[in-house]
Amino acid sequence: MNVEITDPELAILETIYDSSRQSGTVKQRDLAHSTGTSLGMTNAILKRLTLKGWITIKKINSRNIQYAITPDGINEIARRSYRYFKRTIRNVAMYRDSIDAEINRAKIRGCTTVVLIGVSDLDFIVEHSCIRHGLTYLKVVDLETATPLFSKDYFFIFSESFEDVHLIKKPHHLYLISLLAGSGEIHGS
Repeated sequence: MNVEITDPELAILETIYDSSRQSGTVKQRDLAHSTGTSLGMTNAILKRLTLKGWITIKKINSRNIQYAITPDGINEIARRSYRYFKRTIRNVAMYRDSIDAEINRAKIRGCTTVVLIGVSDLDFIVEHSCIRHGLTYLKVVDLETATPLFSKDYFFIFSESFEDVHLIKKPHHLYLISLLAGSGEIHGS
């Protein structure tokens, strides 16, 4: 699951900044496409960015406009990027603590092996927690490969890439999608 909240203002500022470092010009239609916003919304955002003093607009001819980022615009990119980075680190720490607590509970219940099923952006956290608690860590890409392991007394973690996770009922398992959504729902005990 790739959940990403985009900031269209930031995306437009970054695109203008990148284009000024490369080719020098970018068209409004290109900005709309790269940010996933409509042409009308892009136009409104460009006007707002100009009013805030973060970009300048220069008419080159009747068909072409040149956008340039101002020093205040560069500062805004840095400020928003820093906030995003700080929020990301805070979330990773929260996920690390939650995953670590569940893996520790599995160890207390007697599990010696943790199996991560699927592709996960958090696999490094699961692996680190297993090492920290002295458990064996197995990573399996698909459910078919994992099926023979279900007969074992392992702790199973289903990655956030599983869409129909509630159809799978196994003892001692965790759905990362539930953890990421904030419910921390653990199935089986």
